[in-house]
Amino acid sequence: MIVIEKVGPVATVQDLGRPGWFHSGVGPAGAADRGALRLANRLVGNPEGFAGIEVLLGGLVLRARDTAVVAVTGAPAPATVDNTPVGHASLLVLEPGQRLRLGFTTTGLRSYIGVRGGVDVAPVLGSRSYDTLSGIGPPPLREGGFIHTGPQPRDWPAADQAPRADPPEILDIRALPGPRDDWFADPGALFAGSWAVGSDTDRVGARLDRADGPPLRRISSAELATEGMALGSIQVPPSGQPVVFLADHPVTGGYPVIAVVADADIDRMAQARPGQRLKFRRIAPTR
Repeated sequence: MIVIEKVGPVATVQDLGRPGWFHSGVGPAGAADRGALRLANRLVGNPEGFAGIEVLLGGLVLRARDTAVVAVTGAPAPATVDNTPVGHASLLVLEPGQRLRLGFTTTGLRSYIGVRGGVDVAPVLGSRSYDTLSGIGPPPLREGGFIHTGPQPRDWPAADQAPRADPPEILDIRALPGPRDDWFADPGALFAGSWAVGSDTDRVGARLDRADGPPLRRISSAELATEGMALGSIQVPPSGQPVVFLADHPVTGGYPVIAVVADADIDRMAQARPGQRLKFRRIAPTR
């Protein structure tokens, strides 16, 4: 058992989501940076889909009641165990009474804590993820609460640390044009110049501001009939400020989708802080 002594802006339980419920109006949710959660689980010897903790910006303090094996990945929040600095993306053993403290990260948005055995909460529709849009799943962590872990996996971790690459100054985000790029006077404007992540960004989506380059102009101010929305859809409202849909995106929408971010680049979009510059790079569909 682990005691939650302090919570920063927000911390939630996340696994790899609950696919297969679009017909009921429920999106998959899950970790915004799926690769970071997978890495945290691998470091502690869990299967990749076990539930962990997603921490926005940092500020979380945990105290072990029993011996716990943990790892912190994703955004590199400075971490200490009983005030001793510890490495990022490394295997950490907390003895009873020891505290893991996360400071506030200066790059990236979301850190992930993997706990050997996984976070043990009741699944909802097959997942332990909290969906901020619908409120489905375990509630966000609260000070004074507890984290219970599941049975210990048989396998022990094969590595005790993973390498980390610093993010580039300008993100290169691949995107597939369509399906509604014909609603724009010049759909190629999305791929010209650069964009900046705006202050209006959360697990639902990241709104972008034009940093340089031509604006996106729609041919008509009419609205589409409601249609399904995929993870990574770049939806453009009449303002011309595109929104990239992330983990808790709505399952339907009425604004045209000019392009869809490649699945492999979703995790990097989820870590982009307000002010982060990015460029979209056009890709062709794969067969």
